[in-house]
Amino acid sequence: MATINLTRATARDARNAAAGDRRRMPLRRRLREHSTAYLFMAGAVLCFAVFSWYPMIREVIMSFQYTNFAGTSRWVGLENYRHVFADPSFGEAWRTTGLFTLFALVFGYAVPFLTAVVMNELRHVRSYFRLLVYLPVMMPPVAAAFLWRWFYSPDDAGLFNAVLHALHLPPVQWLQSSHTLAVLCLVLFSTWINMGGTVLVYLASLQGIPGELYEAAEVDGTGILRRIWHITIPQTRLILSMMLLLQVVGTMQVFVEPYVITASSNNTASVVYLIYQYAFNFNNYGSASALGVVLLLVLLGFSAGYLWLSRRAEED
Repeated sequence: MATINLTRATARDARNAAAGDRRRMPLRRRLREHSTAYLFMAGAVLCFAVFSWYPMIREVIMSFQYTNFAGTSRWVGLENYRHVFADPSFGEAWRTTGLFTLFALVFGYAVPFLTAVVMNELRHVRSYFRLLVYLPVMMPPVAAAFLWRWFYSPDDAGLFNAVLHALHLPPVQWLQSSHTLAVLCLVLFSTWINMGGTVLVYLASLQGIPGELYEAAEVDGTGILRRIWHITIPQTRLILSMMLLLQVVGTMQVFVEPYVITASSNNTASVVYLIYQYAFNFNNYGSASALGVVLLLVLLGFSAGYLWLSRRAEED
């Protein structure tokens, strides 16, 4: 043990000495030795600056201006924010987005994890199920949305109502009957088309769990539900936490589903869909930018709070 500790100490001292030598190295020499790495890093920083950071800064500036399609701009201060908060569609859009996020946590977050758990237990046909689950991801989202719009058709021509008709059940107005049912229909489509990549992430995490844990639990007579609760979930807690954050941030920016599937109804307009209406239907880029900034602040606040709570939970 003493020999191992001495070896570790020697390696640590060598690393510290090498780091000190690099710090004392002239700047020109360091730049020359790492020029390739700096060039690759500069390309990534430039892409982020042009396609991510600049649009965000530009959006914040435009939220305090009146800007129309012709490019005319003038400073209006907080007028765009007052207009957005006074719009009756503002509260309805946040209500729809919140309901969509809640349903997505029930279906879009839980269903992929349970699917991955079931697929992880398979031995011979796991590859075929991976392909089957991932197929919707390869479909263009708009084309898939039009397909599901036909599924939800209110007459017997729609797939779901055709099935109900074959079972001698009355048809259902899937997208027209109620706000809650319409949002739930959008969540089912979103879960179907997006779960493929999430399932693969969960499968990779599940396959990293030591098999000895499950073998010991089986010897003790532990049932499958208790194995999932006491072994699977704790061992995948980090990936579950990350996917929960990505799930909420992604679902609160939902746009394709209400735009394509329920485009004729403002009953399911999300916050991002309202931003689209401000900009391209009402020709009011300032209000669209103001609502985008509000959404950005909400997501930043949620992400910061969630990360803080996660760090506190790990420390405890």
